[in-house]
Amino acid sequence: MIRVLLAEDQEMVRGALQALLSSEPDIEIVADVGRGDEVVAAALRTRPDVALLDIEMPGLDGISAARALREQLPSCHSLVLTTFGRPGFLRRAMDSGASGFLLKDAPARDLAAAIRRCASGERVIDPALAATALADGANPLSERERAVLAACAGGATVAAVAASLFLSEGTVRNYLSAGIQKLGARNHAEAARIAQEKGWL
Repeated sequence: MIRVLLAEDQEMVRGALQALLSSEPDIEIVADVGRGDEVVAAALRTRPDVALLDIEMPGLDGISAARALREQLPSCHSLVLTTFGRPGFLRRAMDSGASGFLLKDAPARDLAAAIRRCASGERVIDPALAATALADGANPLSERERAVLAACAGGATVAAVAASLFLSEGTVRNYLSAGIQKLGARNHAEAARIAQEKGWL
């Protein structure tokens, strides 16, 4: 039997995934949690072969949970599920040590097959998303540029961003200018939108 931990914050979706996977003769759900910061404790308690992780959860996102699992329970393979087909998310998931990355709108039969492949040590990546990620290239933004653009994405002023990140306003402007230039944007709002759409923030 393949032991699976299910991490999904939407209870209805979690229940549907549980019902779907429980019908598979070789898959057993050994734990289910609704928060990302509950993943590691549940995994250490139940020792799953595969952790099925939603990318957006309270407490800790799925990519960070995959990284924590890799460090604390390397025998558990992480399969990240997302509704967002953003190439940047795929790259970040793979960098975190996840074994797979699958879109939630994939056919149901693909999910059980992906779990089996992850459990056997294979990498499982949505092929269309992989092609887009290759075409888009790597994230050109530095960690600081990402942080500044993410802080500006909600409409915060330069002064507010500077205060929240403990930077000077001039430094924030420099990071914004670099990000705008790298993304070929007209202003920081457009740069933040482009970076969000690609999953780079």
